[in-house]
Amino acid sequence: MQKLGGRDTYAPTDAPQVRGNCDSVIKHGQCDQVLRNLKTPSNSSGVDQLQHTGGPKANVYAYVLNMDGQPLMPCKPAKARHLLKEGKAEVIRCRPFTIRLLWDCEVNVQPITLGIDSGYKNIGFSVMAEKAELMSGEVELRTDIPKKLEQRRQYRRNRRNRLWHREPRFDNRGRGEGWLAPSIQHKFDSHIRLVEKIKQLLPVTKVIVEVASFDIQKIKNPDISGAEYQQGDRLGFWNVREYILHRDNHTCQHCKGKSKDKILQVHHINSKKEGATNRPEELLTVCKTCHDSHHEGINVISEKEIHRFKPETFMTTVRWKLVNTLDCKHTYGHITKSNRIKRGLEKSHVNDAFIIAGGTIQERCELYVIKQVRRNNRCLQKNRKGFKPSIRRQRYSLQPNDLVKYDKKVCRVKGVFSYGKWVRLVDSIGNIVNSNIKNVELICYGKGIFE
Repeated sequence: MQKLGGRDTYAPTDAPQVRGNCDSVIKHGQCDQVLRNLKTPSNSSGVDQLQHTGGPKANVYAYVLNMDGQPLMPCKPAKARHLLKEGKAEVIRCRPFTIRLLWDCEVNVQPITLGIDSGYKNIGFSVMAEKAELMSGEVELRTDIPKKLEQRRQYRRNRRNRLWHREPRFDNRGRGEGWLAPSIQHKFDSHIRLVEKIKQLLPVTKVIVEVASFDIQKIKNPDISGAEYQQGDRLGFWNVREYILHRDNHTCQHCKGKSKDKILQVHHINSKKEGATNRPEELLTVCKTCHDSHHEGINVISEKEIHRFKPETFMTTVRWKLVNTLDCKHTYGHITKSNRIKRGLEKSHVNDAFIIAGGTIQERCELYVIKQVRRNNRCLQKNRKGFKPSIRRQRYSLQPNDLVKYDKKVCRVKGVFSYGKWVRLVDSIGNIVNSNIKNVELICYGKGIFE
């Protein structure tokens, strides 16, 4: 038998320190901590596990309300856990984790600034105190409002076509002062609702919003000036089709005249389903042969991404209305950009909001990523054997994204079936479980901005 050699137990002094994979799990209550994936650090000896590789360490706060529901300064989770254990507080919200004191507490708050990085698809927010950041996150807004409005219009049209007679109504189409399109109005209301929600959790004393004004014609043509603003590309043409044919030199842009078809047509680069419009940038001259083969699926004309300037139009439309409604201060994007570069921060909605709120070297906090979803689903039920499709009007007690407790585990609701008697759940690992709704306990609803 080979004799084992002696083991060298003296490690070099400059060797990296390696952690084990037995990290302790933080005690938690009924909050979103249980849904957060616990990542075990790598055990490679070539990596120093005690060095923090990802930016400053993020703090976690529990938000506190007094007996009257007025916001107080947040506390650490350990202090909130002691208050709950001693029966001096109760949990009223899971995400962000919020407690309410059950005893009369003296109100002693500090000056707090809320920074809002407004946007068309995303909103960044950051709440800043003197020494630390108290809340930060990003809200992903809904982008399906136009499609839902089109679907509702089709429902209404089909319903009215089945009527024999309908009394005329001509006085219900008025647009009052300050009217906004439904999709823009929803995004504007989401900004206001977000600020109000944050003010319910923290004693905010000042709000700063970033606004901007965009000259879309200047973006398209940097050399435009003077009377050229009133003289567009279609000046001197009878209609859009004539301008498109002239722009493309009366030549098919797909086959470049190889088909020798003299009949030319105007084609939408992207489909109507993708929200195509009749702007010249979204139209293309093609011959009838290529156009027919495209719609038959034989020789498909490739689509391309077109910038529609929706974010710029939205911000130009609502910037002052947003500032006046919130009665807050405002700043501009170039100021935020220069300050962010000085601090060496990456470009993101959260970092921009951090700079807007006056952040410099304060400690950062945990990031909340929120996706805005619908509160109610108006579903068209098509699988009715022997019956025509119908709209389900009943609202079930549980909806997708709700947070529930099942078998001592916290799960998300994926959907309901069997007329709302059974529910489909997804646990923290991703496993799907079906259960009777009687075996499920609701923790909080998962709709809106904050749960």
